Amino acid sequence: MKWIVLSVALSAVATAYADTIALFNGKDLSGWKIAPMDGGGTVSVVSNGTVSCGIGDPMTGIAYTNPVPVMNYELSLEAMRVEGSDFFIALTIPVETNFCTVIIGGWGGGLCGISSVDYADASENQWSEYLTLKNQCWYHLRVRVTPGVLQVFLNDDLYTARIEYEASSRFSLRPGSDIDMTKPLGLATYRTGAFWRNFTLTSVTVLRPADKALGDSL
Repeated sequence: MKWIVLSVALSAVATAYADTIALFNGKDLSGWKIAPMDGGGTVSVVSNGTVSCGIGDPMTGIAYTNPVPVMNYELSLEAMRVEGSDFFIALTIPVETNFCTVIIGGWGGGLCGISSVDYADASENQWSEYLTLKNQCWYHLRVRVTPGVLQVFLNDDLYTARIEYEASSRFSLRPGSDIDMTKPLGLATYRTGAFWRNFTLTSVTVLRPADKALGDSL
């Protein structure tokens, strides 16, 4: 009986891990393309498997080239601003039929938010917050997309945002920006050098209470 219980437990663990994939392979940029931004910096994989993003004039970015889900997923990323004083994470994601960008460290180094919600960018909508973010320091970002809810967590509680939406048309990319080149899933910086590592995508198979819109009993 003990062996049966252990076998079931190990099987459940294996299934949970099978739903998570690494978006960086630690060796090269396979599965990614460098966004053709004017003045973009160099993007490469350094010896420890971390992706190094060079300073752009103004932006540097990469876009994922494999299929991505548009709903019921969580992204996890560790990032460091190596040099510069603007955003070191601009994480563009799909939300059903639309896209938006999670900004960490913008507008002089500390603005965190989502661009755009109801056509208002991260500096203009109610889900933004200005923090003191240090260079040469690793930060952990998680983003969850479930039906009717978008959630953002920086270091779990340093910055959080939770947006309930009835239609994904509330989300859009900032017009007039090269960030469009990082669709459907991508990363970018603005006049800033960054390191990115441990970028993973996990399927959300069980909805937590916070994953559900208010009044949703499913």
